[in-house]
Amino acid sequence: MADKRTIPILYTAAEIKERTEAMAAEIAKVMPQEFVLVALLRGSFMFTADLVRELYAIGVHPMIDFMTLSSYGSGTQSSGTVVIQRDISEEVGGRDVLIVDDILETGRTLAFAREELLRRGARSLKVAMLLEKPGKLTVDVKADFVGFSIPDKFVVGYGLDYANHYRELPFIGYLDVH
Repeated sequence: MADKRTIPILYTAAEIKERTEAMAAEIAKVMPQEFVLVALLRGSFMFTADLVRELYAIGVHPMIDFMTLSSYGSGTQSSGTVVIQRDISEEVGGRDVLIVDDILETGRTLAFAREELLRRGARSLKVAMLLEKPGKLTVDVKADFVGFSIPDKFVVGYGLDYANHYRELPFIGYLDVH
């Protein structure tokens, strides 16, 4: 396991905060007054918390719920199969929904969540993604709001993990894993 003090940094805590503030303003301009924010756990928990606080600061008060999906297990490669480990408790039928997630890589997890919430009757659906890896998509899906476009590296920190380690880091860094 890499020493947490020597992990190369892609984005500092200050850069993440600045971009999250800007994303909150972008979201506030597009989303209706009342909407349900569905955070996809676990990797998005830090981003979601900061984004919700920034939305609050500019007068936006979404209803917040959580869904836990998995396609990775403890490895570094997606298994290709997405499963719901914890479902939302809010009814989304006839409501506007904003999905918040950590990273758009293959797109399978986002496509699954999007299709599931639309199947349940969401009136509209937008996506806020902290990170995206251009060129890695295996399905046709995109985010409406993107924090950062990143190189093809295995990123950790700010909620993102490697075998449930490194989530606590206040920055986004990367590991050299094979």
